[in-house]
Amino acid sequence: MSLFRNIEFLTTVADTRTLPPARGAEVAFVGRSNAGKSSAINALVQRKRMAFVSKTPGRTQHINFFSVGPDQYLVDLPGYGYAAVPAAERDRWNDLIGGYLQSRESLRGVVLIMDARHPMGVLDHQLLDWLRPTGVPVHVLLSKSDKLSHQQSVATLKSVNASLQELGANYSAQLFSSPRKIGILEATKLIGRWLDLRNINKKPPV
Repeated sequence: MSLFRNIEFLTTVADTRTLPPARGAEVAFVGRSNAGKSSAINALVQRKRMAFVSKTPGRTQHINFFSVGPDQYLVDLPGYGYAAVPAAERDRWNDLIGGYLQSRESLRGVVLIMDARHPMGVLDHQLLDWLRPTGVPVHVLLSKSDKLSHQQSVATLKSVNASLQELGANYSAQLFSSPRKIGILEATKLIGRWLDLRNINKKPPV
């Protein structure tokens, strides 16, 4: 049974000034607009349409909150780096993402989705720089890993982990594929620990 079986859409916001109160625990999902973020969220929560999946990158333009337990939330942030939008709109997205990540007191962890074929790009480094002063742990999902050979996957994971280790102990990475269901259990367990969801679905003792 999924840890996120009770997930429900809560709200969407387009400005950090209208964020819901920062209480409880939140885990945020972020990544480039073509990295497979929405597909990763849907795979993790075992719902086909919980996060909107589009063939057109950059469709998530707001911060979407999903409740998974009492004061426990998954947060879907706008994809960044999509070129086919006006510069002013890209700047607004960046302000929205950066403002949330750098100031959200209830943020317990960030899941950063990267395309395994093109990891650790300039914008990924920028996001990691935003997060570094906060001390919030970051876990990288190397999505679309099924498109790499085994040897390429191992080499990519090793390279990304080496880069993350330079940032500190709070950074980790794993291989992930939504269609092949690679890495779902590993990622789910980590997110569950961050949100303290480990016991939420257990039946009470009789």
